[in-house]
Amino acid sequence: MKQDKACDCSSGSSGIATVNRPNRRKLFIALAVGFAVWLFLYLVLQRVANFVTYDVFGLEPSSHLGSSVAFFLYDAPKVILLLVMVVFVVGIIRSFFTPERTRQILAGKRQIVGNVLAGGLGVVTPFCSCSAVPLFIGFVEAGVPLGVTFTFLIASPMINEVALVLLIGLFGFRIGLIYVATGLAIAIIAGWVIGKLKMEKYIEGWVSEIQMAQANAIAPNMTLEDRIRYGLNAVRDIVSKVWPYVLIGIGVGAAIHGYVPEGVLARFMGKDAWWSVPAAVLIGVPMYSNAAGIVPVVQALIEKGAALGTALAFMMAVIGLSLPETLILRRVLKWQLITVFIGVVAIGIIIIGFLFNAIL
Repeated sequence: MKQDKACDCSSGSSGIATVNRPNRRKLFIALAVGFAVWLFLYLVLQRVANFVTYDVFGLEPSSHLGSSVAFFLYDAPKVILLLVMVVFVVGIIRSFFTPERTRQILAGKRQIVGNVLAGGLGVVTPFCSCSAVPLFIGFVEAGVPLGVTFTFLIASPMINEVALVLLIGLFGFRIGLIYVATGLAIAIIAGWVIGKLKMEKYIEGWVSEIQMAQANAIAPNMTLEDRIRYGLNAVRDIVSKVWPYVLIGIGVGAAIHGYVPEGVLARFMGKDAWWSVPAAVLIGVPMYSNAAGIVPVVQALIEKGAALGTALAFMMAVIGLSLPETLILRRVLKWQLITVFIGVVAIGIIIIGFLFNAIL
């Protein structure tokens, strides 16, 4: 989950940026060789997966087990390779943003403009469940409007590079871009609505009495080599924690892919089942999973007849309205505001689900 990885990236990178700095030429040569190896592995994955499944294991392509094994052996390494590349690039981008800089950018911004900025920053700024409370306090004390703060809190976990990589790798760029656009739309509109409701009175009173400490996770003057090492450290920290969820999620997806009959899910999650979208959101809200675990399952559901809008609504509810984050935010928000937060976001996700089912 994005929440778990971000803390490790910021804490683990600050100490290595100023010591044992490699020679720039050696660093770039190592990156070039690494990219060449990455590209080679990515291009031969399909052939290797088919060879191992059908030639080494001797499984039949038409069998349930053969279909499941081939699915797993191709998708698991493909997703991990994509994660390595994208997490590295996003890690470099994140090296330019500290929580303090984010607060400075958003402070004093009015509705809409602030919501749009917050949505964009939420995509690239480190955020984790353990930092939900201090970030919220810091945003409020820095003069960031409540609605703008919620846009950031919604966008950051929902639109993360893990989800984007998985969606692009499993569904293609079109679905990945749709996910980003709709996720941003939900975050911006939900934040704007919460801001218009003027619910500042439902913030716990002790919040205004606490002074937010300055964040020093990322050095302000980092060289190019420092930022590259920050990105490499992000790969080490994030991928090392996410890969088990990738394997579990793809394993579940492979079982559905190989053993669930075609079209069986259409009766429950298809376009004709009008109640499927709200039901998917209601089921997804209390669930706890990260993108690495849920996206492969969503892929398998769609292959077996689930409508795209219903499946995406389920995924957004699981990722964007996680129960642990909600419980942590209870420390600074009263239940009235938390209820509105969950309700507004859930309604937005339901609308998006119905829209996609209607047009795709």
